[in-house]
Amino acid sequence: MRPKHLAIELSKLQPHPCGSVELEQYATEGDLAAYWMLGVDQLDDVEGKHVVDLAAGNGILGLATLMIGAGHVTLVEGDKAAAEAALANIERVTQRRDGTASVVHAMVGHEEIEIERPVDLVVMNPPWGVQTARADRPLLELAFSLGAPAVHILHSAKARHVQAIARDNGYEGEIMLETEFRLPPTYAHHTKGKAATEVRCWRFHLPGDAKLIEDEIEEA
Repeated sequence: MRPKHLAIELSKLQPHPCGSVELEQYATEGDLAAYWMLGVDQLDDVEGKHVVDLAAGNGILGLATLMIGAGHVTLVEGDKAAAEAALANIERVTQRRDGTASVVHAMVGHEEIEIERPVDLVVMNPPWGVQTARADRPLLELAFSLGAPAVHILHSAKARHVQAIARDNGYEGEIMLETEFRLPPTYAHHTKGKAATEVRCWRFHLPGDAKLIEDEIEEA
């Protein structure tokens, strides 16, 4: 599937409600989600695999992988309104796909999370810890605890702790993509129109499974 076609399908999903500034709820745009998830598929082949999407929001990342062949997608989301949007989107997507999907409505770091194993792939755009310090830590720790061969994470390009946490959990990192993440004026305290921030899409992998050639990454 071409990025344009996948982006069009993702645009039909019920949008992320983006109701909580404390949870740093910023929706991943369809164009970025499509381009990124197709890149994930090229590197780690989602066909028939169990994909876990942490801090899933409306499920755009996980459901993108379902649209391109994932066998089962588990969406983990703590916000009730976002989890309800994800459920509605699952119903829409699975009507035309062979794969299945489910939602785990629980707040990572505060509630026990039960995820069926094995997990083949993790994708996530977590809160970055701007509004609430270290808000991403429980999600990162959970991602690396699931034993997946590859963990794909979108995070601020300024972050240095992400690769350090990965390394502590036995993973090595490589940068798939560096781009701008657009921030629409979602919340009342925003005074600008649309802003943007630099982000990195990381691929964390087990030792010896690097698939990209890149310049040396600054160590944390």
